[in-house]
Amino acid sequence: MIALRRYLKKLVRELENIKVDNIGKYESFNLYFFDESRFGTTTIQRRKITAQGVKPIGLFQQEFDNTYLYGAFSPITGEHLLYEFSHCNTECFEAFLKKLSEANPAELKIVGLDNAPWHKTKTLSVPQNIRLIYLPPYCPELNPAEKVWWMLKQDMAMRIFKNRNHFITKF
Repeated sequence: MIALRRYLKKLVRELENIKVDNIGKYESFNLYFFDESRFGTTTIQRRKITAQGVKPIGLFQQEFDNTYLYGAFSPITGEHLLYEFSHCNTECFEAFLKKLSEANPAELKIVGLDNAPWHKTKTLSVPQNIRLIYLPPYCPELNPAEKVWWMLKQDMAMRIFKNRNHFITKF
């Protein structure tokens, strides 16, 4: 709990510094939270309510056709951006940041994200109107984007998909 308070104080200072350094350069500021998640044709299993002593019955598929969704979500305005990529790596992350930057070039986007290795490489090129703020390690509960993935996967649970295109059209 003490570490969380310390982090929140540091975050407030960091946001203030970003604001002071960029005031007048952009028309608006917005806070986004970013994350990526793997979606595939393997059945996502969840609990089901049944009578006591009755084992739930559900279809299961073990396939390995998958894709990654990259998403940035603003809890302030509700704006969001989702893109599908084949991998989780620096090149895909850079491409996503470029798309996010182009969505509204006059807006400074402050993006909170986890500490995945491809988010912090020295070769990472971050667009001019994006500032990255890293969340503490091993704290997915601080990233609201995690809840979005949970809700999408909850909707996909206990369902069979023919292929990757079958569930991607759902989004």
